[in-house]
Amino acid sequence: MSVFRGGRSHAFILALIGSAALATEPERIPDLPQAITNNAVAQLQLDGQRVLVSLMGLGSGKTWRDTTARVYRYRAGDEGWQRLPNVPGPAGRLAGTAVGVDDRVLVFGGYTVGAEGAEVSVDLVHGLDPVSGDYEELAPMPVPVDDAVSLVYRERYVYLVSGWHDSGNVNLVQVYDTEEDRWFQATPFPGAPVFGHAGGISGRRMIICDGVRIQTPVSGSRFFEPESACYLGEVDAEDPVRIRWRRLPHHGGPATYRMAARGSDRLGMVVFAGGSDNPYNYNGIGYDGAPSKPSDRVFAYHLEDDAWRELGKLPEAAMDHRGLLEADDAFLILGGMRRSQAVSSGVLYFSIRRP
Repeated sequence: MSVFRGGRSHAFILALIGSAALATEPERIPDLPQAITNNAVAQLQLDGQRVLVSLMGLGSGKTWRDTTARVYRYRAGDEGWQRLPNVPGPAGRLAGTAVGVDDRVLVFGGYTVGAEGAEVSVDLVHGLDPVSGDYEELAPMPVPVDDAVSLVYRERYVYLVSGWHDSGNVNLVQVYDTEEDRWFQATPFPGAPVFGHAGGISGRRMIICDGVRIQTPVSGSRFFEPESACYLGEVDAEDPVRIRWRRLPHHGGPATYRMAARGSDRLGMVVFAGGSDNPYNYNGIGYDGAPSKPSDRVFAYHLEDDAWRELGKLPEAAMDHRGLLEADDAFLILGGMRRSQAVSSGVLYFSIRRP
């Protein structure tokens, strides 16, 4: 494995699969205009240009006042990020999710934080035109969720897997049909309902891993517990409602919370990076009261081989992510928390090449 380090806030990793050739160094993307974590991220190709978008999240103060609805867009070749209009709805949201479909960024849910600490899941769904900055309000989620995993299938269906709803986790797989602006329910997630899990899809197969479950003892208060479990779900080729789930062997590391993850059709893998083995509240302090530490691990599930692969380590450990982006030979992490729960504006890169 070879490691390249860029400027102050850029890092590059080359994870070799077999005897791969050196990856070309990706375009260096400027830092985000502000330090941001727990931000939803999405990417598109518009007229042959790559477009990256960061939406909502939490600023460096890490209090309820630092939640934001801000949106930033970067187009290949731009000198920097451009500010777009805020996501409509309640000011400032965390744990929302976003995906790029055709020429729009679809923004799903998240939760608001009140001054007294109340957290409320939001059912709003919007389509953002990343060129004009215009929004269209779309059909709301049947069950509002945050800290869910969002996956795009056939450039039409968006699957929201499990997640948190107001006061507890749900095992739902809610599916949004982008062509008909309607929702339906798919085969439920078979594992313990979780939040803060991670996953990706390649072709018809999705991988979902880890997160946090609610543990309810016979006596005493319920508490949060890391969930060490991974599942493969295969969407029926004829019916997007049907998913055939099976449990996989675990990836071998500790249960990890809020990893950056993405399915890569180029590699035939679902790639996972970073996260933390100590689940935490939005300020980075664990539910057990201990400060959470980020991970530098990078690994993937290889769909053809039906096996896990270790791919190396990030040059800089990172956590608190809502997604992973892929551009050419590089994977990108926008913002997030680094060591000592420091909120970052940096763009973290790593590259994976086939032989």
